[in-house]
Amino acid sequence: MFSDTNKIHRGDGQHPLDDRQEQGFVTLTLADQLCGVPVLAVREVITNSKIVRVPLAPSEIAGNINLRGRIVTAVDTRCRLGLEPAPDTADRVALVAESEGALYALLIDQVQEVLSLRLDMIEETPSNLSSTWRQFSTGVFRLPERLMVVLDIDRLLALPA
Repeated sequence: MFSDTNKIHRGDGQHPLDDRQEQGFVTLTLADQLCGVPVLAVREVITNSKIVRVPLAPSEIAGNINLRGRIVTAVDTRCRLGLEPAPDTADRVALVAESEGALYALLIDQVQEVLSLRLDMIEETPSNLSSTWRQFSTGVFRLPERLMVVLDIDRLLALPA
């Protein structure tokens, strides 16, 4: 299994969940890789939002989104994970999450479904994943047809200063 420091957390600042419990994961794709994030870490999913570029922003910052009058920083998750940029024709979806009191929108390729998975089935992140993916992953689930990488929202949103 994995160490206590890598346990999946509730997403609300509470203690880690017991390994025997189930947890819901929003499944998504990034460059055809199946990923999951804890449901409790996601505030909402938005589509078709206009992203306004921010001059001189780091490449990981796609721009800002106006979410019902609140400015939300849009993070290019593909860039953050060292993937090729999304095609210009691709419609991107945003998972809205909160970090240190600020809202962020993680741009992803597609939202799939919500899965409830037993936490005792999570495995350590494989060593053959790139170091970037390992940095942002808390583990993997072997699903019947695919490997699902569990992404750590807090680490993804810890942008360099």
